[in-house]
Amino acid sequence: MFQNDLLQGKRILVTGGGTGLAKTISRRLLELGAVVTLVGREKSELDDAVRELSSVGGGRIASHELDVSVGAAVDNVIGKIWADGPLDGLVSYADDMFVSRTEDINPDEFDTIADTVMHGAFYVTSAVGKRWIASGRQGSIVSVVATYVWTGSAFVTPTSMSKAGIAAMTQGLAVEWGPKGIRVNAMALGTGGGSIDTDAIPMRRNSEPGELANLAVFLLSDRCAYLTGEIIAIDGGQWLNGAGTFTRHANMPDEDWKALRKR
Repeated sequence: MFQNDLLQGKRILVTGGGTGLAKTISRRLLELGAVVTLVGREKSELDDAVRELSSVGGGRIASHELDVSVGAAVDNVIGKIWADGPLDGLVSYADDMFVSRTEDINPDEFDTIADTVMHGAFYVTSAVGKRWIASGRQGSIVSVVATYVWTGSAFVTPTSMSKAGIAAMTQGLAVEWGPKGIRVNAMALGTGGGSIDTDAIPMRRNSEPGELANLAVFLLSDRCAYLTGEIIAIDGGQWLNGAGTFTRHANMPDEDWKALRKR
């Protein structure tokens, strides 16, 4: 689908730790020649990911331990990364969520999610963007959100609010930073991936991680240089079918909610 040297020499930061989609995207970037820096809170997961991915493709990978919810730490780590060479791209995928009735969520639980998802996305985006602006460099940012940024979603209120904030940031910064040569886009995932009945998805299957990674690659690449401010759904048509949320939990009895919170 892509030429093997599509991202040759491009320096790209991926937030979100050393597992799941962040690792899958990192693998695809490496296959296409990128120099990848992976950041997350769990050093052991990062170390495992670097060992696994170090021989992939034509790129190089490194990692830094980082809690993106701490603004000063973000700026410090981005400064260290920049000292090795300026970045060309950012994939922002620090994520946190749990399914709960909103009346059961306490302020500390809300802050934990908002700090990681929304505040963390802003801190990293700002730290990278201001360095591009100061040096007159172009760059591309891809944030990972969810399709319920357009609809909201019951039972994941803190995450839904936070991701909607990232969507608003994406569109606002596209206008602010477009004249400076910085593109800002987002990819909106569904609630598939094995967690739901595929009858809710018009394509009748869950996503493959590689499909999501390919969209991130396209949005980062110079082949997509005229696209900015877009939030692109990649969910098999799920949200158009009215099922891209967690409303399926609406009829759960109290005892099931208590058990879910314990988990």
